[in-house]
Amino acid sequence: MKKLKRSARIVDMTRKLLENPHTLISLTQFADEYASAKSSISEDLAIIKEVFEEQGVGFLRTVAGAAGGVIYIPYIDIVHARRFMESVIEMLSDPNRLLSGGYLYMSDLLGDPKKLGMIGKLFASVFYEREIDYVMTVETKGIPLAYAVANQLQVPVIIVRRDSQVTEGSVVTINYVSGSSKRIQTMSLGRRSMPEQSKVLIIDDFMKAGGTIRGMIDLLNEFNAEVAGIGVLVEATSTEERLVDRYLSLAELTAVDPREKKIEIRLGNYFQNHT
Repeated sequence: MKKLKRSARIVDMTRKLLENPHTLISLTQFADEYASAKSSISEDLAIIKEVFEEQGVGFLRTVAGAAGGVIYIPYIDIVHARRFMESVIEMLSDPNRLLSGGYLYMSDLLGDPKKLGMIGKLFASVFYEREIDYVMTVETKGIPLAYAVANQLQVPVIIVRRDSQVTEGSVVTINYVSGSSKRIQTMSLGRRSMPEQSKVLIIDDFMKAGGTIRGMIDLLNEFNAEVAGIGVLVEATSTEERLVDRYLSLAELTAVDPREKKIEIRLGNYFQNHT
């Protein structure tokens, strides 16, 4: 690559960092690629670091030593996160989103690449220090959300199936009790999905009593895997019995009135713990 002007070099370095979150890039690699001294590269990275932090994009982590370098960590601070989720809550508060059973219509939100990317980044901001190996969700609505989180953490996605698929090969299947309907249901996961002792982040779009997430926890126990965290986009707080604890929610559905077509949503426990 030919030697670039400093402005062009900074732009290209920024692109590489944004496209490779949680990936160590050595100063030597940057210096060789741009035919520049390491001291110049360090100065460029200091500028990028300052802008990232000021704009709420994330931060750069420096790794010392001969094999060291820099790692871009996607991160949304609490101020930017609150502002974003308040706009999402305003969107979800539309009475026309009310579905039977106390659920909300969220397919448009989960299909919006920009909003989905921000939600994924927000979850990644919370769990990035957990040394996560995989992001897990259950089909189907949670799949795009899980991929958005996994993209920011740069880890694979594991999808739990309601019914086993022949393409999964040998599977582990368990029965679990749905927290809201109290019905016995099944979920399965291919034995090749992950090695034992993996650290797994569970992500779901909506939680009522938490039966589905409880089922995923039990399924992970069959793999001797560790639950590194649980993230929920929206939780319903009207449920008396909660089957899981120590989870993080971004929004809480606090009241639903089908007759009056009223929906009350507030910021989730993540924000309540950061007041």
